[in-house]
Amino acid sequence: MARVEYHKQKSYSMGWIIAGLLIAFLLIISSIILLLYPFASSEKEPYFQGENPILFEGKQAGNAIIENESVYMPYSFLKEHIDDSITFDEKSNSIILTTKNKVIQMPSESLTYYVNEEPVQLHFSVFKVSNGEKYIALDPILAYYPIEYSIMPETNAIWLKKDGEKIVHGHVTDKKINEEKLRLRTDSNLQSPFTVQAGKGDKLYIESEKEDYYFVRKENGIAGYLKKDFVVKEDLVEEVSITHEKEEIIVPKIDGPIHLTWEAVYTKNPDPAKMPKMPGVNVISPTWFELGDSSGAIKNLGSLDFSTWAGKQGYQVWGLFSNAFDPKLTHEAFKDFQTRQKIIRQLLHFSQIYHLNGINIDIENVNPEDGPLITQFVREAVPYFHEAGLVVSMDVTFIASGNWSAFYERDKLASLVDYMVVMAYDEHWGSSPVAGSVASLPWVEKNLQTLLEVVPNDRLILGVPLYARLWAEKDTGEVSSKALSMSKVQEWLTENGLTPVYDEASGQNYAELYIEAEQTTYKVWLEDELSLSKRADLAMKYDLAGVASWSRFFADESAWTALSLKEGQITKK
Repeated sequence: MARVEYHKQKSYSMGWIIAGLLIAFLLIISSIILLLYPFASSEKEPYFQGENPILFEGKQAGNAIIENESVYMPYSFLKEHIDDSITFDEKSNSIILTTKNKVIQMPSESLTYYVNEEPVQLHFSVFKVSNGEKYIALDPILAYYPIEYSIMPETNAIWLKKDGEKIVHGHVTDKKINEEKLRLRTDSNLQSPFTVQAGKGDKLYIESEKEDYYFVRKENGIAGYLKKDFVVKEDLVEEVSITHEKEEIIVPKIDGPIHLTWEAVYTKNPDPAKMPKMPGVNVISPTWFELGDSSGAIKNLGSLDFSTWAGKQGYQVWGLFSNAFDPKLTHEAFKDFQTRQKIIRQLLHFSQIYHLNGINIDIENVNPEDGPLITQFVREAVPYFHEAGLVVSMDVTFIASGNWSAFYERDKLASLVDYMVVMAYDEHWGSSPVAGSVASLPWVEKNLQTLLEVVPNDRLILGVPLYARLWAEKDTGEVSSKALSMSKVQEWLTENGLTPVYDEASGQNYAELYIEAEQTTYKVWLEDELSLSKRADLAMKYDLAGVASWSRFFADESAWTALSLKEGQITKK
């Protein structure tokens, strides 16, 4: 019989069981705590990169240079953030700044810079190049921009502030807080890296908030997120206020709306004794000045006798300057600061010789990529012209593509000149493949509405044609035209026994004639008292600054009455 043996199992005490369960419970709880509430990160990240960081609008925007206590800002930074019109002129190796009243030239590595050509001496260079990058001394340009700066302790950060900027003050609480919680974090949680350690009572600038954190900045410029519980927000809100003394420029005013007519001068001036009466006209703009060559020389057809006569009749004289409508010549003459200045100096000289009241800038047919050069010329010219007491106007086209229109930076130009004159004609131009009106009324109004989206109405003058085109359409399909004055159109109608009829589509009177022997149809859309009065109505409807007509030579006596603008119906400048 087999022997069966029984072994008694070893028993564990109740205490060990309870202890094991407790340890397991604690491990589970601690794992949950670690999962849900991880420890604060001890990783530190640098806030600024490089030496002399630029602090602008709450973040680093590049780096400055500090030399002998002078702060230099990168040209690229100033152009992007402060003034997009700052220009570097390669030929003179200069930075060019402009304001409404001043043109500032800053030659490279020079202790002298020039304000409206007057030298200003410094004990340091105002413009320098370092490691291939251009830098401009900050102190000399503070007078021209609504900015100020301070150098922050420890970091040497340059804090650049703009006029109107608000700075909210605060400080770290005086309560005893674990230092890990007083670290400024890269995000609104303790697990993100920190940028700097804050301490009890530290002064702060509060810039924004996110959830239960403030984004704050220390006095050294370093910033990060800090829990709101640890920040005392003060009542002090500092507003940056920067004021500059304004230099008033007095420019001759026109009493009432402008009524300008261009006097086309190609070889010689008209005899003032033979000039017709032009009731309502208050400005004559003779085409006297034209760009002559790439050096900036100007062809001059000015006449003191004509100016004297015009003044006695009560007309202002705005001498017209054109670019000869040559895109290549325009590029060569306008690309360099020194050449642009030469053009400006000549125009100023002519304005004194001929007792001008204004300059009318007529730049046309320019390569689109050269548009900024034209804007820069106007930007540099206006301060000098205003200083000389001259009204500045500029002729532009309606908004379109191609060399005759695309180059105009109309919004920028409108902010620089006193008036813009829109040449509201040549809907159908001389060599147009299709016959049509020089400027139908619907076409003018539609384009005018588009232009007024970028040009203020109180600066805009509506240019109107005083000529019509007599179109010849051959049965073969060949189309040609010639420009006729108002009186010549009437002669043609009378000679052919034609009575115009109203054309609804163009808003003008219209006539046509078929000549069998020539197998040609002649068409003309009239510029007469009807069409011109409608154009004046458009100027009044949109509260424009006035009207301008091309050109005086094409007008008959009815034109001036038709274009008259009633006092008070046009916005005065």
